[in-house]
Formats: sequence, C-alpha cells, structure tokens
Amino acid sequence: MLEQLPRAKTAKKAKAAASEANEQENGKAAKPANRRKGTLYSAEALAQVEAERERWEATTVAQATKRMPERQHVTTQSGMPIARLYTPEDGADLDYARDLGMPGEFPYTRGVQPTMYRAKPWTMRMFAGFGTAEETNARFKYLLAQGQTGLSVAFDMATLYGYDHDHPMALGEFGKCGVAISSLADMEILFQDIPLGDITTSMTINSPASAIWAMYIAAAEKQGVAMERLGGTLQNDILKEFIAQKEFLFPPEPSMRLVTDTIEFGSQHMPRWNTISISGYHIREAGATAVQELAFTLADGLAYVDAALERGLQIDEFAPRLSFFFDVHNDFFEEIAKFRAARRIWAHEMRDRYHAQDPRSWMLRTHAQTAGVSLTAQQPENNVARVAIQALAAALGGTNSLHTNSLDEALALPTESAALVALRTQQIIAHESGIANTVDPLAGSFFVEALTDETERQAKAYIDQIRELGGVVECIRNGFFQKEIAEASYRFQQEVDAGERIIVGVNGYTVEGPVKVPTLYVDPAKERVHLARLERVRCERDNERVGVTLAALEEAARGMKNTMPYILDCARAYCTLGEIMGVFRKVFGEYTEAVVY
Repeated sequence: MLEQLPRAKTAKKAKAAASEANEQENGKAAKPANRRKGTLYSAEALAQVEAERERWEATTVAQATKRMPERQHVTTQSGMPIARLYTPEDGADLDYARDLGMPGEFPYTRGVQPTMYRAKPWTMRMFAGFGTAEETNARFKYLLAQGQTGLSVAFDMATLYGYDHDHPMALGEFGKCGVAISSLADMEILFQDIPLGDITTSMTINSPASAIWAMYIAAAEKQGVAMERLGGTLQNDILKEFIAQKEFLFPPEPSMRLVTDTIEFGSQHMPRWNTISISGYHIREAGATAVQELAFTLADGLAYVDAALERGLQIDEFAPRLSFFFDVHNDFFEEIAKFRAARRIWAHEMRDRYHAQDPRSWMLRTHAQTAGVSLTAQQPENNVARVAIQALAAALGGTNSLHTNSLDEALALPTESAALVALRTQQIIAHESGIANTVDPLAGSFFVEALTDETERQAKAYIDQIRELGGVVECIRNGFFQKEIAEASYRFQQEVDAGERIIVGVNGYTVEGPVKVPTLYVDPAKERVHLARLERVRCERDNERVGVTLAALEEAARGMKNTMPYILDCARAYCTLGEIMGVFRKVFGEYTEAVVY
C-alpha cells in the first residue's frame, strides 16, 4: 500500500514567500513582485490567511470543541486524511495555467469540451441486456423512447466467456446477467429497427470483443450502414480482466495481441469508433480505492499505448480514439477529484512522455457508471438516493457519458420501471439541478483543488511503482494488483464491521422485515427460442464457407497478420461465437491464474 500522507502545511512556504517579498521591497532582490509566477495568491495574502486561521483555531474552534468534540481521523473512502478546514494556504502552489487551464484546453482538468454541458448534456447511456435478443431489443426501444441518448449492451456469462449456449459450460447461464449472443443472427435481432448509423453503441465485452464487434459490424452492413459510419465503444480491456474481473480466456500476450489488432483495424477503417474503453470500474468494484482505480486504469491505458506503438502505429493515429470508464462511488468529493486528476495525468503523459502532437490525443474522454457494489439489498429504495449523489458527482467531475444503476440491482437485473427511475435521475440532474449551466462549477474550491492534487500525487506514485516493477503484465503475473486490491477491500470491510463507516440500512439505521421490491424474471423457456435459432443457423448457413473462413482465421492467428479481417469474414458467414473463440483457444491455449497469497 502507498503511504497515505497527511495534508501538506503551507504556512512555512507562505512565510518564506513573504520574507522574499519583504527583501524585494527593501531592495535586496531584483524581482519586484511578491506573488510567485503563475500562482493565484500573494505571499502577503497567504500570511494573512494563516494568521486568521491560527486565531480561529485558538479561539472559536477551541471553544466549540470543548462543548462538542469533533470526529478524529476523518478520511476519504480511499484513506486520504481530510483536514478540518481548507483555505488559500492549501492552494499556495496552484498555478492556474499549469494545473487548471481553460475547459477544452490542456491539461483538461476542467473538462475536455470548451462549453461542456452548456452545449448538450452528457450522453445518457443506460446499460441493458437480458434473456433473448428479442427481449433486449424491446428494452432498448423503450429506453430510447424515454429519452436515453446512447445504447449500452450487457452480455450474459456464456457470451462473455465465448461459448455457444448449447455448450456444457453455458448450462444455467442463459440471459441471467445480459443478453445471449451466439451468432450474427442474434445480433441482427438485437438491433432490429434501430438505425445503427444514427446512434452510438457501447458493448461491454472483453475476451470475445473482436468477435462480437465483427458481428455488430456485419449486422450494420445488413442494414446498409458501412463500418466507417459506425460510432460507439468496445470495452475490450483485457488487462483489467486479469487484474479484477477474471473473465479472461487466453494468456496475457496473445490477449494483448487481439486488443492491438482491434486498435489497428479501428484506426484504419472506423474513425468514429472507440476500439477500447480502458476500465477502472471493475477494478473499483473488486475493492480498490479511488486512487488505486485511477492509477491502475491509467497504467493499463499506457500499456495499450505501448503495445500499439510496438505494432508500428503512430501515437496520433490511435490515441484520439482511446476512451475510459470509471466507477462513481459514495465519497462525493473524492470522486469529483478523481475525474479531474485523471484528465490532468493523462494529458501530461500523452503530451510530455509520448510526444503526441494532436490535442485530441491528450484528452481523456470517459464514460462513468454509479457504483454497483454500493447498492444494498437491505432497504433497496435507499439506492435511489445513493445513485443520485453518485450521478451528481460524475457530472460535476466532467464525465462524457453516464449509466445510473437501478434500485433493484442488488437483487436482480433491473425491471423496466426501476431502469426508468434511474434514467429519470440523470434527466433531473441535467435539466433541473442547474449544474449544467456553467463549466466545472467546483473549480477553485480550496478543498476540491487540494484533493485533486493529492489524488494526482498518489496515483502518479502508483504508476511509477508499476513501471519499476516491470509494467502491467509483470504486475499481473507477480500478483501486485491482486494484493493491493485485496488489502484495500479488507481494510474497508474492517471499517464497516467496526462501525467506523456507516452503510445506511446495513450496519446503521436498520429495519426488520422482508424486502418487497419487484424483480425481473428471466423466463428459462426463452432459452429454447435462442437454442432453436442457433441450430437453425448451423443448418441453413453455407457450412463450406464456414470451414474456409475458420481455417483462414486459424492461419492468421498462428502467424502475424491482423486477425480482425478474418474474424469479420467468419461473422459474415454466420460462424458462431463458440466456433470463432474455439479457434483462438486451439491456437493460444487457455490461461490459468497463479494463486496469490
């Protein structure tokens, strides 16, 4: 674990600056100004604030704490100490141009768009998927009719692991955590009557990402939409699977090769598509702190950059289409600071370390989702309040798109009515709260800026540590990430168990009685519909063409060619997901994670 440093005291700096200013006034120094270049506060003003704070602490605070002692050792959820009060002293070194800048300009602390939500709100992209393609298609149309502005697809476990649904490993998993997709035929139904040239789609899929993406491209072609017109995002983040979510199939090296194939293919043929969404969400859901989520996610992003450069791509060919995905947890201000620090770190890495020239390469564009792990089965109606606060933090942090979880998701997939409440939560924030009226309204807050700086410092220390240990893949192999996350998760649970952190309805303010919330029922009989379609596809397709395309894919996988064109040929021939991923299992083998103690 990185050392958690207490709040930095700036009084000595202020006194030194004031002394320098006096020397300048007395002719002992050549520089006439008493304000350090670029900083917002003069040394004289800081000294006055320091004196006023010390007086306040010795009198007003001392008297108040005698009557009612304050809480001690107050920290963020990540363990960063929080001071009683923040003043200009905490921003003594804040350089506006260097640390904040203007919105839409380097270093993007204040957002990647000049006018942010004054132009249009963030994309409201509700995550959805369950049962058959027909059922999920109906949910998509319902959400779009209710004002959702982008699609986000959840896939079931068999799909996530690259199995056809009649495989023994798929038994009992049909449609439980997302939609079942086994071939292009399912993908065509999933997006039936939804114009793919006019809407952007995000797909949460990782190990089989290239095959699912190919099916989406082929489905769009069936609609008459060329691939270069398609806009959307493929999660495709295999590194976080090894770190946290564990839905990996192949060893790290061939897995990274497949991701790099998609980055290369997208940069050449699909200029509107984000070929990867580098995801901290699942890292956070596994128990990481906000700082760990930020640091490990950015480290993963830099590993993908290195892989693409090794492939021979130029940084500005692909970096503008890299995107990110962060969790939004309960600690309101820490989450806001995390988004602001993320943009600043990424901008400096891309410009200063990788020498990207295109400003679009410096921008960290991110989707966000409220914290699923924070939802409680106890008193589930409380989740509406949690989600509203988390969504507000995401918007104030400057997210580009957002999914809000539903109140019933600690119990099951969301019902239609619960999903609508979650969507309406975003719409109320966007249109009624007033936060979209100005850009980055919390900028300049003594607390927010200090927290942003400390979050950045700790995240950069982690990134440096990962580099020193040999990089992301080596840290996966040696268990570094797993140990860090496990320790953080254990500490948090200890705090909850000890009552040091109150979870309303769980270890505080509890009530007795059963949960009475309607939950979604996935009809197991619908599995027969899906399996019948799968069998029909196998019978009616051109199986000679299937054999030819799968053989060509295997040859490409064994060689050095980009596999995406061959996967796309397989998808167009109605090869099943299991057949395509079976080729890779045959060539690359399957990965078993080493046990970490």
